[in-house]
Amino acid sequence: MLKKATGLIIVILLVVGGLTVGSYVILNQYGNTPISDLKRDVIIQIRSGQSFRDTVKQLTDSGLLHNSKKFRLLARIRRLDTKIQAGEYNISSRITPNELLNNLSTGKTILYSVTIPEGYNVYQIGNLLENKEVLDSEVFVAAALSSARARKAGIEGNSFEGYLFPDTYRFPKVIDADTVLKAMTNRFREVFIPEWEKRAGSIRFSLHEVVTLASIVEKETGDPSERPLIAAVFLNRLKRGMRLESDPTVIYGIEDFNGNLTRKDLVTYTPYNTYRIKGLPPGPISNPGLDSLKSILNPKDKQYLYFVSKNNGTHYFSRTIKEHNRAVTRYQKR
Repeated sequence: MLKKATGLIIVILLVVGGLTVGSYVILNQYGNTPISDLKRDVIIQIRSGQSFRDTVKQLTDSGLLHNSKKFRLLARIRRLDTKIQAGEYNISSRITPNELLNNLSTGKTILYSVTIPEGYNVYQIGNLLENKEVLDSEVFVAAALSSARARKAGIEGNSFEGYLFPDTYRFPKVIDADTVLKAMTNRFREVFIPEWEKRAGSIRFSLHEVVTLASIVEKETGDPSERPLIAAVFLNRLKRGMRLESDPTVIYGIEDFNGNLTRKDLVTYTPYNTYRIKGLPPGPISNPGLDSLKSILNPKDKQYLYFVSKNNGTHYFSRTIKEHNRAVTRYQKR
């Protein structure tokens, strides 16, 4: 069907252009014959803004094209010479010129898997994207922290932090930050179903507050089974007007954190220091996964107010400060 449609277009344009039927037959045969007998695939990178002439030269130099004039003519007749998209392409020598033009004009580029771990913040995601050679880290972070972009995307907060859902994505090597942000936020909206928003309203939480608290739970434990317990502690503390006193929030508020959290850090005011502020910080401190989001909406029915690391990846939970202090002595001070 595609070959017939392409052939019809070429006939019309050739007649209009005054070319002979014989020329059409030759060009149509060329357009539907494999471009090369190399019997191998060739990867080429088309730069943004690259001219079609340079693209044809690139294809010719790679050994894929043997008749660049016919290829340029075919592209011009099909009006695809101005629609070639930038990106990295894996081109088989068995492909026809018509198929090649279709791929180049629709952007059928090579896609790479990029897995965003749960709990990564925008800076870590930026570094990951750069390491995968998908997008420059600084470009991504600047876009992700743009309040104007966030508002335009319908994000309640001042940035995309918290709404970049951890998952595996497939991106080409040439991509812009807005496309990446859209893919990740669309995935978040797929996961955070309308029923969850209703549930958030029933516990008097906004969507942004759910995401913010879930991002803290995400950073407090790597054990999925503990997340509903961690959520219960924080929700109980909020109900009682107690400060959250979460170390990960303090760390998030420290510029160029060196990995060593000190007592001075705990008493230094920042909008994210939950030892100093009451309630939630102004926004998420990471991008929480599914379990952390669910833990806020469905916490354990426990009266815990404290927890301390047992130094084995899990925590000891307490209801009273006295019990908590004993646990700190047992698991930390020793």
